Parts: sequence; structure tokens; C-alpha cells
Amino acid sequence: MKRIGSKWKSFVAAFALLALVATGALAANTAGAEEVYWSGRRSLPIYGVGREDNKIAVSFDCAWGVEYTDRILEALEKGKVRATFFTVQFWAEKYPEYLKKIDAAGHEIGTHSATHSYMSRLSEQEIRGELASSCEAIEKITGKKVELFRPPYGDYDDLLIDTCNALGIYPIQWDVDSLDWKDLSASDIVSRVVGKVRSGSVILMHNNGLHTADALPAVIDALRAKGFEFVPIGELIYRENYEIDHTGRQYPKNAS
Repeated sequence: MKRIGSKWKSFVAAFALLALVATGALAANTAGAEEVYWSGRRSLPIYGVGREDNKIAVSFDCAWGVEYTDRILEALEKGKVRATFFTVQFWAEKYPEYLKKIDAAGHEIGTHSATHSYMSRLSEQEIRGELASSCEAIEKITGKKVELFRPPYGDYDDLLIDTCNALGIYPIQWDVDSLDWKDLSASDIVSRVVGKVRSGSVILMHNNGLHTADALPAVIDALRAKGFEFVPIGELIYRENYEIDHTGRQYPKNAS
């Protein structure tokens, strides 16, 4: 058998290591939603929750406009669903009446940053500024503490997640993407969401999706028919003694 030289062995070892890293990054990315940026980082937000009671959460990112928001709120009220809304500071300040309306309807409100920036490009000081400013703006309008944060574009790095955790703010992603921001038809949105939800899932929607309000009643009915129960994200996640696996799924610490 032909012997392999030391240089070739080093090359093979390096290539194998690179392949393992690439495979790990791909697995982590496909575990979440299609638009998430991930490159093997170890500090992860919460994509979903490991639980067997069929509780799930639907969430809406609010950054642009309010044209469809009333119809979304009407659908949620009719379906008796409490959801979580992540609002950017400039949206909250431009539409304080809608923030109050969302809060009065019993929904949960988290921050979606102050300026809707790519958070992985910011320094720790800038991250802290974005979180402090946006939380303060929301709290000033609702009178309620903000405890959840969703990074714009799903973009994050170790520094962002570690900073959130240090501030006692839970960084939240999603494991079911409706892709409503791509203006999919209502039926396509329903098909995407209903087919992917499992116990502990976090569904991503947007308050300004063209067909989100049209799809929402069917999504609620179909998932409830499957035995799922809707709760706000703050009631879905574990608040302490938890761990997050490599897919971003949260579990009670030391759970078997």
C-alpha cells in the first residue's frame, strides 16, 4: 500500500475539520428559518422550546406601517389567541396608539431594536444603546417591562446574545417562518406554517404582510384542530435553569 506523506496527511486533516465545521453550521441553519444568519457561533437565541404539552407561540414583527394591523388583531381576538409583537422603536413612537391597542388586547410586546440595524455589526456599547432605548420607548407607552428581543433580519453573533443575557433580556428567533413578507398567497402561508409547527414552536409573521391577515384565521383553526394551544412567547419559554442545544431549542436544564 502506498504511504501518504506528512504534508498530504495535514491537508486531509484540515479538509476534514473544515467539512465538520461546515456541516455543523448547515445543520444549525436549517434547524431555524431560511433567512437566519449563522456561522457556527456557540451563543444562541431561542428558536423553539422543548416541551410536550403542544403549546406554541405566534409572533409578529412590527417595523413598517399599520395597514393590516387592525385585521390581524381582529383575527387574534376572534380566535382567542394571545400573541407576541416585536416592535422597532421608531414604529412604536410613530404608532403609539397601535402599541396601546396591542397591549390592551392582552398581547405581549417585545423589542425589535431601536433602528432595525444588523446587530452583529454593532459594538457592545451600541447594542446596549439599541436595547435600552427601544425598551424604554415601549415601556413609556405601555407601562410594562420589556423582556424579549428579536434581532432584525434574524442577524446575531455571540456578542449580541451574550449582551442580551447579561441584561436579562431573552433573545428570540423562530423555527417556523411564514415568509409572509414575500407576499405569498394566504393559502401558501397556511400551508407553510401548519405543516411545520410542532410542540414548542415559535411562528414568525409580520404585521404588514400583504396576506397575513387573510391567512391567520385558517392558521389558527388548523393548528387548534391539531391540538395546539397558543400562548405568548413569554409563557412558552423557560425563564431559568434551562439550556439551549445546537439547534437553538431550549430545554429545562438536565432534562433527559
